[in-house]
Amino acid sequence: MLLEEKILKKLFQCAQKAFKKDEVPIAAIVVHNNKIIACQYNKRESRNDITAHAEVLAIKQAARKLKKWNLSDCDLYVTLKPCSMCTEIIFQSRIKVVYYLTEKLNYKHEFSKTKFYKMDSFEEDQSYQQLLSSFFKNKR
Repeated sequence: MLLEEKILKKLFQCAQKAFKKDEVPIAAIVVHNNKIIACQYNKRESRNDITAHAEVLAIKQAARKLKKWNLSDCDLYVTLKPCSMCTEIIFQSRIKVVYYLTEKLNYKHEFSKTKFYKMDSFEEDQSYQQLLSSFFKNKR
């Protein structure tokens, strides 16, 4: 069986597990050196954890297995195009390529009443930017 066929089969099996456990049936797999090293599904309801998306859980599992957070030598396979939270975590983990089966269905954040405001403090903003720049300058 080809790796891609194996991945697709495993993704579907994992999504079915989520469905049976009354979780949104989304699954994610991390592949390293043509080998599946992590497979997870959404566990938001069972864990009462807003961040327990399949992608996040799979990335954490892969990082533990490889003993590193930088997964630039890994690919991620997911059943549904990642949300903005997962996308940012994917960027931060440096995953090389993301493959997904389908786009989001007509899903909107209509339920969200969250508002974002930038704090108005020029001095603190400048101080923080300087602190952040210094940190990364020292790292490079």
